[in-house]
This record gives sequence, structure tokens and C-alpha cells, in this order.
Amino acid sequence: MRNRGGIDWRKIRAAAVIAAGGTGTRIGASVPKQFLDLGGTPMLVRTVDSLLVLEPVVQVIIALPAEYIPAARQLFARKSWRVPVDCIPGGSTRQESVVQGVLRTAADLDLILVHDAVRPFCDREMLMRVMEAAWRTGGAVPGLPATETIQRISRSGRVLKTPPREQLSAIQTPQCFHAVVLRSALEKAIREGFEGTDESSVVRRAGHSVVVVAGSPENIKITRPLDLEIAESILARLEGKGAEQCETSGENEMLRIGHGIDYHCLVAGRRLVLGGVEIPYEKGLEGHSDADALTHAVCDALLGAAALGDIGQHFPNSDPAHRNRPSLEFLREVREKVALAGYAIRNVDATLLVQKPKLSFFFEDMRRNIAGALGLPPESVSIKATTTEGMNAEGRGEGISAHAVVLVSVRGGCR
Repeated sequence: MRNRGGIDWRKIRAAAVIAAGGTGTRIGASVPKQFLDLGGTPMLVRTVDSLLVLEPVVQVIIALPAEYIPAARQLFARKSWRVPVDCIPGGSTRQESVVQGVLRTAADLDLILVHDAVRPFCDREMLMRVMEAAWRTGGAVPGLPATETIQRISRSGRVLKTPPREQLSAIQTPQCFHAVVLRSALEKAIREGFEGTDESSVVRRAGHSVVVVAGSPENIKITRPLDLEIAESILARLEGKGAEQCETSGENEMLRIGHGIDYHCLVAGRRLVLGGVEIPYEKGLEGHSDADALTHAVCDALLGAAALGDIGQHFPNSDPAHRNRPSLEFLREVREKVALAGYAIRNVDATLLVQKPKLSFFFEDMRRNIAGALGLPPESVSIKATTTEGMNAEGRGEGISAHAVVLVSVRGGCR
């Protein structure tokens, strides 16, 4: 992710403010809907997990009803998130909750994202589109084009106007803004007693522009009982739970292991990239893409676990489109292929064989990059390295190799 879109994301700090003030009234639940179970995990936990795939996010603030803060903290105590996740009392309206969250964000932030607690399926690519656009323009929101005719009506139900469909977009969250822009816009709204329908309306009223980028159909807001059914269906597809079931199997889940190996020569005039991290060194790995041996090994291990061939079949070096392409993009595509085949990724264990340079300082960044690309928490990814004591090509400093082992699962024991 380092230089995605020409932006050095390692230098950008962002916070995520999650509005979690709902009470569950419309969904008919006895607890706030953000605490409802979704595939064995509370919805709020899934929402936090989805935002933490963004490496620039260094702080998460959740504004929720004060009486539910102890329950939320108890849930989070079992998680080992890479950044602080703080729970604060929300306000009587969404905007008041957002204001309280923004007030508690760090002073040195570049960007602030505001997200609904009940949108647990925001994928990484959509999140990156929003952040990139916000960084360049000051504010951005995800949206979907209107697919039905929208009528403007009077209180009595009479049609007043039919806006052109191409000018309409259904706006989602997270919404992202330069920190100074959002803070000043909220302060102005408070002073003037303005209550916006979302953060973008507050920011626009303060005189700032907001752009709309492509949202995601899966990024639904869960507010009604039917939404829960739709969410379960989305989750089944994303996690491979919709895979064909074996009627004769007594197993609830079957595990499969994949193993991948990749080798590249060290040559002058190339960048050294491993796990999506550029390593300062006099040589780099030779290859058609960025030659990230570590990420390639993980790709091969995942493809092998799902019996989908190897990385060369899916991303051939004969294709000019892959020239110098970041290998983390391959990994994100492999994740989708594995999910569509009905598998859920459980963990990754990888080892680099390298004499020089020393890599231990970069392991955490590598873990975060690979975990982010796979939608996993960092603790589900292990990266380590060993020398070969001067033996073979790695030991002589002629190249670097990587080995990876992955565990995937499929429901029903059918594969």
C-alpha cells in the first residue's frame, strides 16, 4: 500500500469514528443491533475488523449508548487489535455522536473516517477509493447509482418532481475527510444549530466540496429484520459458507492446507519489495511484477489449498498488464478467487530465506500488509526469516526465497 495512487500512505495518519448509537427498535431486537450476532461474531466487532485493514488507521473511536459501553469493552477484551479502540458515550442524534467521537481523535491526524456501526461489509478496495479521493480533494463518500426512479413527493403523497436518475446516488459510509475540514464543518454546524443527514451534508454546507466514488453493493446498512437475512447471505458468500454441503458427511468443517514457494534473483537497479514493504538495499528482486517473493509464496499457498493452480496461471509474466505490478494486488485477487471457490482463509505462516539484508525491523509492516490484503487480523499472519549460514544461492546473497503455509476451511467437509 506504500505508494498506492502515487501517495505515500506510510506518512498518513487516520482515525475512524464509528457511530453506534442505534437501539435496535426498527429491527425488533432486545439489544442494539450492532451487538447482534452475525455468523458467530457480533456485528460491531466485524465492523471494526473491516476498518482495520486500512494501514493508515491509527485510532478507532466508537460512540454508543453509555449503558452498553461495558458490554462493548467486554467484547473487545478478547480482541488483540493493532490500534487503540475506545468506547465513548454517544449523543441523542447521530451528529452529536459523531461530534463526540471527533473531539476525542488525536490532534495530529490527516484524515478522519466516519462509519456506521451496522455496515460490517466494507471491503478494502472501496475503503481505499474513498481515502484516496478524500486525500486529493478534501472529502469523499462512497455511493451507488440509483437503479429505480426516485420521486420527490408532498406530504400528501402527490408527486412534485422526478429528478434525473443519473444525478442521483445512494450514499454509504465510511465517509472520509481531511481532519481539519471535518472538525471546522462540525464546529460551524454546532454554532448555527444545523443538523445534517450525514457528514457530507455538514461539510458541504460549510463550503467544502465532496466527491462521490464507487461504493459497494455488499456495504449494506443493517436496520431491519430483512437486512439481517441479506447480511447472512452476503457473509455466506464472502466466507465460503455457501459451499456445497455433503449430505453424508458428519463434519461441520473441513480444513485444507496449502504450501507455496517462490524464488527470485537479487540484481542491481531493482527495488527490493517483500510483503508489500520496500526494503532499503543495494539490490532488488528480478521479475516481471515487483517480484515480491513473500507475497507470491502466499498466493501460491492459497491457490494450492483451494486446488486453483498456481500464480503463473492466473498472472502470467507474458501479460504486459502485470509489468511492475504490486504483488499485493495479486494477493487481493487470489483472496477473491479462493472465497468464490467456497473457502475461508484462517491463517498464514511464512518464512523468508535470506542472508542479507536484515528484515526483522520490517516484519510488522509485512504482516499488516498481507493481513489487510486477505481481510485477516494481523495476529493470523506470521512472518519470519532465517539465513542459510552462507550455503546455496540465498547464503551467497544471489537471491531470496520464501515459503508459505496456509490453512483454509470449507463448511460441510465436501471438498
